[in-house]
Amino acid sequence: MKKYIILFDGVCNLCNSTIQFIIKRDKKNLFKFSSLQSEFGQNFLKDRNLSTKDFNSIILYEPGIAYYTKSTAVIKVAQKLGFPYNLLSVFLILPALIRNPIYSYLARNRYSWFGKKESCMVPTPENIKKFIQ
Repeated sequence: MKKYIILFDGVCNLCNSTIQFIIKRDKKNLFKFSSLQSEFGQNFLKDRNLSTKDFNSIILYEPGIAYYTKSTAVIKVAQKLGFPYNLLSVFLILPALIRNPIYSYLARNRYSWFGKKESCMVPTPENIKKFIQ
């Protein structure tokens, strides 16, 4: 079965809560996760000439196919989670030029609104296999 990799800001409380939300609803076990700060995350960013310090986007990576950022990544993850979350795919009709400023506004304010951890989250023993270091 095909696996998708979600890269996220490992010290962001909102991002960590979102990852926990996805894990609970990933009934088909489609996703693996890695923080953008991890060795895997840093190598992923470097290989694509993306910033290795400014973690302003979640990334959905389909190995060997493509990667998606910002609002497109969120909507594509929702599609994979199935009903009712896949209903968010209707927003793909809006151009990213319209969707991404809303995403960016939330990303810019996420630490002040939701807080920040001192270090990346440590996966629970039952979820450790879902994470790439």
